[in-house]
Amino acid sequence: MSLAGGCHEHASEQGPKFGARGLGVQRGGRAVLEGIDFALDPGELLELRGPNGSGKSSLLRVLCALMPPAAGELRWRGEPVRAGDARFQRASAYLGHADGIDADLGVAENLHFAARLAGQEASAAQVDAALSQVGLAGAGPLAVRSLSQGQRRRIALARLALRRCDLWLLDEPHSGLDAQAATQFDGLLRAHLDGGGIAVVATHHALDLQGRTLRLDA
Repeated sequence: MSLAGGCHEHASEQGPKFGARGLGVQRGGRAVLEGIDFALDPGELLELRGPNGSGKSSLLRVLCALMPPAAGELRWRGEPVRAGDARFQRASAYLGHADGIDADLGVAENLHFAARLAGQEASAAQVDAALSQVGLAGAGPLAVRSLSQGQRRRIALARLALRRCDLWLLDEPHSGLDAQAATQFDGLLRAHLDGGGIAVVATHHALDLQGRTLRLDA
């Protein structure tokens, strides 16, 4: 798989580093991707591009250690990543197609619960700030059941603003967002990268951010 963009080939040994060597991905017992190599330093972005069915979501599930690779190796900070690796899970945040929002809880309750699952505690002020970053200022007391699908997606994105982790693995994060919300999320992603975070994003949305692109063929 070829990479395009302006980043250097080998990541430095300083700070968080995420990479893969010879990674293979299967779906339904059939090989869909093979020979994937990349290395990302702090502040770097990798976009996954390709048509529906090209393996973007399957690759992301392998990258977040939800699914084992068919071949090759995934590495974080120079160490192999294994399924259920608690160190890696604490350092990373995965957002799939499903929002992972509990409709029986309120907006703020969802964020507090998500923080606790990640081994963190979030104050009311931190939750309010995270909601403001995705355009939902003051929405904390609202019932999730009363919100639109786009607003629920914003809550899922607010979890990223709330959690303190180095690596974001995002599958079509702009799905369901209007233009204003998409712009707000792009700012959130830019701040994450500017702060030394790493991101891998599967998207059809044009990101106004400098990074590398991994193009997947159907």
